[in-house]
Amino acid sequence: MTVTPIRIIAFFALTPREGRLLCRPMPIIYLVRHGRADTADPNPRDPGLDLEGHAQACAVARDLTARISIPAAILSSPLRRCRSTAVPLAESWARESQLEPRVIEVPSPQPAGRGREKWLKKAFGATWTELGKAEYLDHPGFGKQLADWRSNIVEAIRECRTDTVVFTHFVPINVLVGRALGEDRVVCFRPDNCSVTAIEVSGKSLRLLSLGREATNRVL
Repeated sequence: MTVTPIRIIAFFALTPREGRLLCRPMPIIYLVRHGRADTADPNPRDPGLDLEGHAQACAVARDLTARISIPAAILSSPLRRCRSTAVPLAESWARESQLEPRVIEVPSPQPAGRGREKWLKKAFGATWTELGKAEYLDHPGFGKQLADWRSNIVEAIRECRTDTVVFTHFVPINVLVGRALGEDRVVCFRPDNCSVTAIEVSGKSLRLLSLGREATNRVL
């Protein structure tokens, strides 16, 4: 689903002495899922992009340059697949990509390998409420870690004061879409690699403007 974002203008007074109003557009945040990761990368915990992923990164940079008339701020998860995806856009705009650790991918009781994949498959069919109530006997405190991770993602986006492109991951994008829609499901939709989802920040509220292209193949 593609919807052309409609800007909402917020008006507020500067000072009584000046007696005039200043209009400021609500920031639009463009959430970009990273390009396709390299499954043959020797570092499976933090892989880079494969050839298709690099091509996707170049394509989304062209798309964003065409969509956004004035270069926006660029934030990226610190993981390599996101940093690499951000490079073509940063080079096109001659703008440095800033690392934002709060938009990193979802933590899991097992940080990598088959244990993480098994947990993710279960989580994708659950709600955040269900995950929060789950008992992690071998990982005490994980439920709070998960709740704090979600809160940090939302706060990172709420702090954006100008239009911003954020290179992030599958689950963080779903956290933000879910917050905008009031949806408790872990997976609200399946953002494809280098798809662009747009949300608007209005104070502490998030408003969904458009969902990015959805993946047709397996995410895991």
